[in-house]
Amino acid sequence: MYSDKVMDHFTSPRNVGEIENADGIGEVGNAKCGDIMKIYLKIENDIIKDVKFKTFGCGAAVATSSIATEMIKGKTVEEAQKLTNKAVVEALDGLPPQKIHCSVLAEEAVKAAIEDYKKKHNK
Repeated sequence: MYSDKVMDHFTSPRNVGEIENADGIGEVGNAKCGDIMKIYLKIENDIIKDVKFKTFGCGAAVATSSIATEMIKGKTVEEAQKLTNKAVVEALDGLPPQKIHCSVLAEEAVKAAIEDYKKKHNK
């Protein structure tokens, strides 16, 4: 049902935790499935230097959060803003159709954190 990459990111998620005094924080949730994602960004000179996440939800939600943080770390804010749920699914070698919404939440959480950063820093 799940790819090896999904299982790897679920059992050994990367970048779990919080960033104190984060430059941007994005929190999104889906009441229907109960998944809640929170992404923290540390940004220097328009580059995402650090990113952490906390996710309450199913294995696919944890895996999509983990891979999304890996995909944007070291990127510019502009590059990170182009992250799509499709790219997240592809990076995980696919998700079952009923779990695609988790990749959408990962995309939305990243974009919400970037928007928060832009508001806080008048960008």
